[in-house]
Amino acid sequence: MNVLIQITLANVLASLISLVGIAFVKASGRAFGKIITWLISFASGTLIGVAFLRMLPNSFKNNPGAVYTVALGILSFFVLEKFFRWRHCHGEKCEVHSFAYLNLIGDSLHNFVDGMIIAGSFVTDVKFGLLVTLAIIMHEIPQELGDFAVLVHAGFSVKKALTLNFLTALWAIAGGLLGYVFTEKIIVIKDNLIPFAAGGFIYVALADLVPELHKKFSLTDSILQLLFILVGIFIFAVL
Repeated sequence: MNVLIQITLANVLASLISLVGIAFVKASGRAFGKIITWLISFASGTLIGVAFLRMLPNSFKNNPGAVYTVALGILSFFVLEKFFRWRHCHGEKCEVHSFAYLNLIGDSLHNFVDGMIIAGSFVTDVKFGLLVTLAIIMHEIPQELGDFAVLVHAGFSVKKALTLNFLTALWAIAGGLLGYVFTEKIIVIKDNLIPFAAGGFIYVALADLVPELHKKFSLTDSILQLLFILVGIFIFAVL
């Protein structure tokens, strides 16, 4: 089979993981509301985990200047949030919370890089490509579940959240095509995009999601929030 076809099929398969939120579509309104509350804690943990445990270690190892790119990512997402709030919020009321758009941008960049990584692995060896694709799918499951929760909590309907999450996942296909064409440039692109996206994830987790959790401050709520955050981080420690 042609390598480009293998790369494309692998990225399509990885993109389908973005639809994991379908598992919660049939939940009743009241039950779904409670689930989303805990999933926001889980989403905070997954964003922190994927940024600090997966995206940044190799970036710092291969590119010592990546720390500046992380800072640039955080500042850029701060400016973007100001822009989205200006466009979509009126006073204290927002049509859709601005952090939803920030998460979509960060997730698109992340998926684009994953697509390039899959491309590079298949160009090296088909078996290696399959193993890398499986590894990416494994880490995408918890992250895409968290992304879905963020979009619903921000104000999107379940259907629109699933659609937007899937569209951001398709950036992996674009990354795969670019990675196939510019195989030798993958490392350079990856080492600059990954820390930038990581800065965005850190900003969304700590500036937007964690403050949402502070709106419920009972002992039980606080313990459960901490537990779900730790689970989100722990998954990426294991992966």
